Amino acid sequence: MTGRWKVRPPRSNWGDFGPDDELGRLNLITPQAVLRGVQEVRDGRSICLSLPLDLPGGNLLNPRRHPPVLAPTRRDGRPVYNLPLDPAGKSHTDVLCDDAVTLHTQYSTQWDSLAHVGHWFDVDGTGTPVPVYYNGFRAGTDVVGPGDAGAAGAHRLGVQTMAEKAIQSRGVLLDLYALCGDERRYVGYDLFRRALDAVGGDVQPGDILCLYTGFADKLLAMAGAPDLAVLDRSCAVLDGRDERLQGWIIDSGIAAICADNYAVEGIPAGPAAAEPCARLPLHQLCLFQYGIPLGELWYFAELAEALAGQRRSRFLLTAPPLRLPGAVGSPVTPVATL
Repeated sequence: MTGRWKVRPPRSNWGDFGPDDELGRLNLITPQAVLRGVQEVRDGRSICLSLPLDLPGGNLLNPRRHPPVLAPTRRDGRPVYNLPLDPAGKSHTDVLCDDAVTLHTQYSTQWDSLAHVGHWFDVDGTGTPVPVYYNGFRAGTDVVGPGDAGAAGAHRLGVQTMAEKAIQSRGVLLDLYALCGDERRYVGYDLFRRALDAVGGDVQPGDILCLYTGFADKLLAMAGAPDLAVLDRSCAVLDGRDERLQGWIIDSGIAAICADNYAVEGIPAGPAAAEPCARLPLHQLCLFQYGIPLGELWYFAELAEALAGQRRSRFLLTAPPLRLPGAVGSPVTPVATL
């Protein structure tokens, strides 16, 4: 119990890392966990795990999110692109380019922060649920919207806390594409366990679980013109309502889950045992209950090929988000080092 909550959700770790913790399971990325990742580096090869940030293209995957818009900054009314510092060319030889970007932080390869998804829950034990986030941080007070008092943004649980953690740990890649191919399949515990056993089952607390489904490969091939009719029936997604899969996530101690698909879990989720229920049950479990950040739309094809060629599945993963105070998500350019 803390000053923010008297009752914590069932199956949650609220307060386990301290009453004011904002990192959740990222706390399990200890120096020992980082060293475990460093020990996976054998040949010094680095692989980019990001899509181009102007993909998927358009706003069909999510109508709220749009591609980045680049534009030159301006100096004395002139766009700063190929701009001579001295137009007459008498005193200086410099030519400048300088740009600005309008960026939707969760459009392409990205992190969800713990402020991305909250839930209605009776943290006060009064019988009245209120909107809260991980560790009981309150909507309207800690995560402030435009209609609330004060400056809008995630004053607690913002993505800057993940940047300050400087996320780096051992990554473990599961090849769900090898099991499911191009077919849209909801991966529950049994199929997930097959993928895990295929890589030896060695996942330790503080590791970051990475899921290769092939979805981002299809996006890349569509070259900015995504075909929803194809994408909606393509590639594996986690079954967020599978209780045994949820149990594995809880017991494993993994610090984060990253996938090359949209949302990590399947949308729509399967039928719930009772209502009201979360529309995104895996997001509820990970972001709200246990503080496990989610990465979406990462690019794993090159990494999967490289790891398969070396008969391994583990690597050093470096993936800090932007240190952007108040943001609830962030683009990221993750790097795998082999």
